[in-house]
Amino acid sequence: MLVTLDLLTLFLLVALGFYVFVADPRNRAHQTFAAFNAFLALWTVKDLLLWDFPDEFRTLDWWVASSFVTGLLMQYSLAVFAWVFPENRRTPRRLAAILFSPGAVLVPAALAGALWNQAELVDGELRIGLSASGYLFVGYILFIFCFGTAVLIGKFARYRGTEKGAQLGAILWGLAVTALLQSTAFIVLPLLGDQSLIPHSSLLVVPGVLVYAYAILNLRLFSLQSVLDGFRIFPLSYKVALSVASVAIVSFIAFQIPIVWFSFKDGFGFDAWRKYLVFSMISALVPNLLLVLLVVRSVSRPLRKITVAAVEVAEGSYGTEVDLRRTNDEIGLLADSFNAMSRKMSDDIERLRDLNEKLTRTEKLVAIGTLAAGVAHEVNNPLASVSSIIQRIRDAGALDEGARGELELVSAQLERVAQVTRDMMDFARARAELRQPVDINAAMRTALRLASFDRSFRDISVATELAPRLPRIMADGDRLQQVFLNLLLNAKDAMPEGGSLDIRSFVDGSGVTVEVSDTGRGIDDGDAVRIFDPFFTTKPAGKGSGLGLSVCYGIVTSHGGRIHASRRTGGGTTFAVTLPLGRDADQDPGTRS
Repeated sequence: MLVTLDLLTLFLLVALGFYVFVADPRNRAHQTFAAFNAFLALWTVKDLLLWDFPDEFRTLDWWVASSFVTGLLMQYSLAVFAWVFPENRRTPRRLAAILFSPGAVLVPAALAGALWNQAELVDGELRIGLSASGYLFVGYILFIFCFGTAVLIGKFARYRGTEKGAQLGAILWGLAVTALLQSTAFIVLPLLGDQSLIPHSSLLVVPGVLVYAYAILNLRLFSLQSVLDGFRIFPLSYKVALSVASVAIVSFIAFQIPIVWFSFKDGFGFDAWRKYLVFSMISALVPNLLLVLLVVRSVSRPLRKITVAAVEVAEGSYGTEVDLRRTNDEIGLLADSFNAMSRKMSDDIERLRDLNEKLTRTEKLVAIGTLAAGVAHEVNNPLASVSSIIQRIRDAGALDEGARGELELVSAQLERVAQVTRDMMDFARARAELRQPVDINAAMRTALRLASFDRSFRDISVATELAPRLPRIMADGDRLQQVFLNLLLNAKDAMPEGGSLDIRSFVDGSGVTVEVSDTGRGIDDGDAVRIFDPFFTTKPAGKGSGLGLSVCYGIVTSHGGRIHASRRTGGGTTFAVTLPLGRDADQDPGTRS
């Protein structure tokens, strides 16, 4: 009965210390409580060995020495706890060094047996005769206990009426109960000739330890929520501990008890011990292999997957994720955090690539601005001469109406060329534009009429689907006409042997969209990203400068719109230009003056 009671006490102390520690391993109060329980477990083990197996020991020197040392360590734990709880402060090192310094002398004296003159067990009665240094050691232990209690009382007075005050009050009640029970067992009853409670001294501390733990865990030691919180926050520690404890208990019941019965049923001779050792070693393989399997399944295999994924990310496979069964333990949280980090890293790198492409495009546009000044100077001079010649021919008279109309058209287009050169100069910088309500369908029809003067454009079948009564937009009509003309001429170049051209306009959300779709050779996905870069072209050398679409891009974006190219289903390319509606977009074009 005594063995069972002591084993239950030992198990309770270890389990309670582990439970409080894993609830918050970084908390100093929890760490100190776990240390106190560990020392108390050592106290229980020494009592278990002495009182349950008294015939095995001829001397009690080891028991007395371990009692002195373990008792002092428990009081040290109490003092440290009083310093750190409930603020989770650091231990005052200088004060601790002063307070604990006598232990440097007293502990070696206890281990050397200098604290007692007599230590023996006679007819189940413990007889110990302490020396003067022994009484000094006991007094020092009581001093440490009183010091720790005084610190806690001071903090209780400071925090009275708060949750921390309630915790400190519970701890002080636990100390009072423990002191009362221990004093009764070790002082009062032995003076009356009764030592029956001395073998159960560790059991008498358990009520105080339970109150102690109850107070540390915010007065929620036995609540279901505190247990669930423990499994939620640190379940991996619980899993490993539960696995080890379960395997140990099950293997003991399933293997050790039958092996002991089989080996020693005929006595304790050499053959019996040989049987026990052989079968114990064999039976130890099964629980150990099972334990290894559980650890590998719970820890090693998930960590290996996370490691492999981390290596892949380090090698450039951004966005790689760990495929693990979702759990709420540390490894599950680590896997979720790793996946989130990998996804965010992939997104950030993609944004950096987009930013770099935009910066590169901006640099090219700055170069266009510098180049445009020289180009405009070289182009505008001959344009002015041609324009003067046309003016003299027109003023000379003797022209029929058809010729005069064609001269007017040539003059208008010369002005458009001059406008293009001015646009090149302004392309890389913001400038005030002439914005007015524009009928986007009318701009597209004008661009079609201009493109029709190109002889090769006449071989293309053009189909238009322009939405009627389309809202007008606030824009520079001439510049939009230039965008559409560039798109039409590009479509013509993409179909040198003829083809079909589909043109649509429609309202798209809060904007108006115009689509120009050809049946040409199409565009690669990689080129679709770079097609608006200055000087980039897919045309043969001498067939294009690579500036047309970059100019279109600048005009559209300056209007707050967007332009993009995509592969057309069945072959070809579709350019879509979307422009925001003007302030009067709800009015019909026909109602405007």
